[in-house]
Amino acid sequence: MSKQSKLARKAVDVQQSMMIACEECGLVVDIPTLNEGEKATCPRCGHTLIKAVSLPFQRPVAYGIACLIMLVLSLSFPFLSFTVNGMGHQITLLNAAETLQHFENSVLAVLLMTTIIIFPAAYIMLVLYLYYCAHKVQHIGHVIHAVSWLKFLCRVLFKIQPWLMVDVFLIGVLVSLVKISALAHIGLGYSFWAFCLYSVLVIKCVSLVDRTWLWDQFFAMVPVVGVHDGDTHMDHNHIGCHACNQINPIPATHHARCLRCDSRLHVFDANHSLQYAWAYLIASIVFYIPANLYPMMYTVSLGQTEGSTILGGVVLLWKMGSWPIALVIFIASIFIPMAKMFALAWLYFSAGKQADNSAHVAIKRLKLYRLTEFIGRWSMVDIFVVAILVALVQLQNVMAISPGPAALCFATVVIFTMLSAMRFDPRVFWMSKGKSYKQGSELDATESHSVVPSVHK
Repeated sequence: MSKQSKLARKAVDVQQSMMIACEECGLVVDIPTLNEGEKATCPRCGHTLIKAVSLPFQRPVAYGIACLIMLVLSLSFPFLSFTVNGMGHQITLLNAAETLQHFENSVLAVLLMTTIIIFPAAYIMLVLYLYYCAHKVQHIGHVIHAVSWLKFLCRVLFKIQPWLMVDVFLIGVLVSLVKISALAHIGLGYSFWAFCLYSVLVIKCVSLVDRTWLWDQFFAMVPVVGVHDGDTHMDHNHIGCHACNQINPIPATHHARCLRCDSRLHVFDANHSLQYAWAYLIASIVFYIPANLYPMMYTVSLGQTEGSTILGGVVLLWKMGSWPIALVIFIASIFIPMAKMFALAWLYFSAGKQADNSAHVAIKRLKLYRLTEFIGRWSMVDIFVVAILVALVQLQNVMAISPGPAALCFATVVIFTMLSAMRFDPRVFWMSKGKSYKQGSELDATESHSVVPSVHK
């Protein structure tokens, strides 16, 4: 066996004798030793509990370094150019945020810079630093002294992960190019191609980072007396930490922190979770009304200004014959936000009633919840389209585009729907004692005394 394989095997073996409470259904599962390339999923709801990446230290670091190189190249050269009737304009990636700030849309400028440049760069640098520290701990035996600082960085890493939107921005750029390609000549700069590679590399790097595995490289899970595999959150004998998956005893105070990562612990409270989720969802519905009534952007052509709403832009693209782009904008900006709000409202309402407590119904609702979480961020496509068009199309009175008041409202809708889904605790679907593994699950129970996850490639 090669030295690299032995080191990777050693890192994987650290997870022996580890119990994890599934954050989506609450079942406590005994995690076995995983081989390279395997992942363990919850036997009740199918949620991925932990995965063992092959070459766990080398691959994330390699992709992380490549991401930083592509990010620097994306910011160093021209991104796009726009030419019409002999007049042209060229932008870099940073020009989009600068132009939004020029039109007194500082909030949108900050949102663009944060989700496209600042958060992804911070995420990649944190990955490189944390994996470097993990390498020293596991392979060199170096002791990390700044324990509290290391815990803080690990918590930050996974807090910002849902807000990385480089892939969504890339789709927004492509949509923008198709929207204006019929009106002018569009040039693709070196930074555009670098950003395409950067987006792919960021997605791959994120997929290689596993929260449970990374925490376990620094801090082993602390055994808790009285908690056994097969228990659930309805047994009220533990609290599962959402930051590091450490199982904690029921705290004596309301401000207790996790035994392993020092995160604030929250006792399972279905009503509390639903109240916050409903509050964010209602706020998003309120902002969705002006987001559709007011113009998303203003177009100046030969001295005449015309406003365009979201639906108006879809209709215009359809009439121009660009029905694929019209369909993309309709799905991302109209269908997905409405579908997500209706789906979340139905999930929250059904979770509050708990009329049907069967495991089959709970899994169906959980799948719908996962889908709403996945598609929610893609509604930001229209905001990125506006940002690119505003930055690119600036030829004074000949042709220019400026952001409308609906842009900020729509961005708020997307953020609030994402926060609503994040704040909701899907364990409310599993509030029946009959769903406990040790009391007999409707799913296929294992014949052994231990509840183990499904392990597969």
